[in-house]
Amino acid sequence: MKVSRNILVLQLFIVSVLSGCLDNSSMQSKAETAKEADSQVVAASFSATTSANRKAAVFAAQTTATRIAASKIKYNAGESPEYAKGCGWPVKSPTMLPGSILPMKRIVAYYGNPLSKRMGALGEFPKDEMLLRLKGEAEKWQTADPATPVQPALHLIAVVAQEAPGKDGKYRMVMPDKVIEQVYGWAKEAGAIMFIDIQTGHDDIRTILPRFEWILKNPDVHLGIDPEFNLIKSRKKPGKQIGTYDAADINFASAYLKGLVKKYNIPPKVFTIHRFTRNGVTNSNKIALSSEVQIVIHMDGWGGPSLKRNSYKEYVVSEPVQYAGFKLFYHNDTKKGDPLLTPLELLKLNPKPLYIQYQ
Repeated sequence: MKVSRNILVLQLFIVSVLSGCLDNSSMQSKAETAKEADSQVVAASFSATTSANRKAAVFAAQTTATRIAASKIKYNAGESPEYAKGCGWPVKSPTMLPGSILPMKRIVAYYGNPLSKRMGALGEFPKDEMLLRLKGEAEKWQTADPATPVQPALHLIAVVAQEAPGKDGKYRMVMPDKVIEQVYGWAKEAGAIMFIDIQTGHDDIRTILPRFEWILKNPDVHLGIDPEFNLIKSRKKPGKQIGTYDAADINFASAYLKGLVKKYNIPPKVFTIHRFTRNGVTNSNKIALSSEVQIVIHMDGWGGPSLKRNSYKEYVVSEPVQYAGFKLFYHNDTKKGDPLLTPLELLKLNPKPLYIQYQ
């Protein structure tokens, strides 16, 4: 009957909205197209010959009106729940193991190296001041989202990309064990976890990652890798070209961490991958997930709020892997007079980032 046909048209429209990774403009155009279908269903509800048909038609019209109203909300880039849903968020993850940090907690980290004041907050400030500042940022996030406990972290650049090749020609410098142990001690003092971050230069992640088993075997030490400084294929100097990691590289590192979790009977590892360009991570749909490793695609770009939100949308939301991260630069984000994004502003993003890093 006529009512049934109109309801079918309406259902097809709703399916089309939910089936793709659509932006706000396309959602609005869909909404305009739906107005006629909506009015037809409302009209049909009054001409339906049975009470059941009339109720069905009215319910369909009300549901559509609600969806159209939602589609007209003005979102900043990266905030639309419908866009995120169309892209595949939330991602269905493997069975969660005991001791998993995500998604029950939000990690708030200070990034850098204690040997450099220019590489991030971890080395910019004296140790006691740095830990106090980290505590303050963690408290801000806890206040902004009381339902999600905050886990503080120190994210140490343990392998630093170099402009010079060095004795081995690898364009990277491995930090001495004593530096790593020092930062690990700071993390324990602050009740924080630690990340070992690797900038490979011209080295291979398959070669250099096993060197850190001695520290990664600890249950509170996790891993980060930085595609920007992985230039083994192009052979370009770090800083002269943006590097890349393929899903195959990421899967190797993830499988290695999975092996450590099983070998040492420890909780799952968190594995962050920096990203701020399309080619920074290739074949992201082939990244393998496991219960032993929790993967975060971490938006690493700097700039004003609109640029950062758009980067998050393009390089995290549009290619879902498992969990999302967001980086804030105290200096680079604000050097043109822009304000640093606040926890409340970042909590409007969809999906909400569960790993926050300050540099």
